[in-house]
Amino acid sequence: MDFTETEEHAALREAVGAVAASFGPGYYTRKAESREPTTELWQALGKQGFIGVNVPEAYGGGGGGLVELGIVCEATAAQGCPLLLLLVSSAISAGMLAAYGTDTQRERWLPRLASGEGKVVFAITEPDAGSNTHRLSTTATKDGGAYVLRGQKYYISGVDEADAALVVTRTGTDENGAARLSLFLVDTDAPGLSARHLPVSVPIPERQFTLYFDDVRVGADRLIGAEGEGMRQVFHGLNPERVTGAATAVGLGRFALAKTAAYTSVRTVWDQPIGGHQGLSHVLAAAKIDVELAALMTTKAAWLHDRGVPAGEASNMAKYAAAEAAIAALDAAIQSHGGNGFSVEYGLLPLWGLARLLRIAPVSREMVLNYVAQHSLGLPRSY
Repeated sequence: MDFTETEEHAALREAVGAVAASFGPGYYTRKAESREPTTELWQALGKQGFIGVNVPEAYGGGGGGLVELGIVCEATAAQGCPLLLLLVSSAISAGMLAAYGTDTQRERWLPRLASGEGKVVFAITEPDAGSNTHRLSTTATKDGGAYVLRGQKYYISGVDEADAALVVTRTGTDENGAARLSLFLVDTDAPGLSARHLPVSVPIPERQFTLYFDDVRVGADRLIGAEGEGMRQVFHGLNPERVTGAATAVGLGRFALAKTAAYTSVRTVWDQPIGGHQGLSHVLAAAKIDVELAALMTTKAAWLHDRGVPAGEASNMAKYAAAEAAIAALDAAIQSHGGNGFSVEYGLLPLWGLARLLRIAPVSREMVLNYVAQHSLGLPRSY
């Protein structure tokens, strides 16, 4: 594995960073504080072809992979403008459609996802299932040539911005009683589907929703792949979600440390810049080391996924390491800014809130530790 960044990747990082920098962290802070979507930034990135960098070229995308999408996620966050919907619309939904969708489904949805004109959010979480996908209770029952969906989804991001949701449902059980899952594309304005805003205290632009499926009828043409094969499809999408989440966290860490290094180099107390004190500089240096280590694991995970090599271990480790590193970097940044760390002008608290969210989603740190204990260390399963 060669960690040398190619000229193409460097150019991609620079170009994406330039677009995000033209909006600036103040733009994100305003959007986050008012809970308004970052539509203008999304459209600007889409116009340049960066939203669909991982969509096949045949459908108007960049033809890249998870490495390239990770660069887009990291580069926007490194300018103080992270985009949460890149994780669910580009990383999961577009990837699943490209891998498992029919030709008709790809032709209908992927060009719009590639350009940023369309968004498809991912709906898997339920109030009573937590991290246990086998306990999903939202059902899709076959009725003639269609399916009827009943149930509830929880903490679904960006439904108000999306054209459709990629919904994970239960369509039966296997011989061991485990759920057979199936995925459906459901229009957000489908009859019987209602969305209730779920207020959260974290200031982020993307709003959260509870979805209610009350006899939502969809045609068989909305089934993604084969009925009952949803578990395999879901796991195909989980690694990209973890990697893009990790890339976003790396970007947040890099932004926080760059901003703080600049601030503490000029902030003078008792005739000396505060950045010259080891009590502060060592904390920032340690945070920098952790961010860069997380970046390496994130790159490794994306590289493995793009080559079809098992990437579960690396993806989970990258997500864990990056979230921890981002929180440490932002906490050090806030502390270094003193009272200014809480100022809207400096925009650190919304980014800390997003980093804290990434410690829980798309998979909690505890479940990552469970995975590593069981699969990497060979310890007995604890749950």
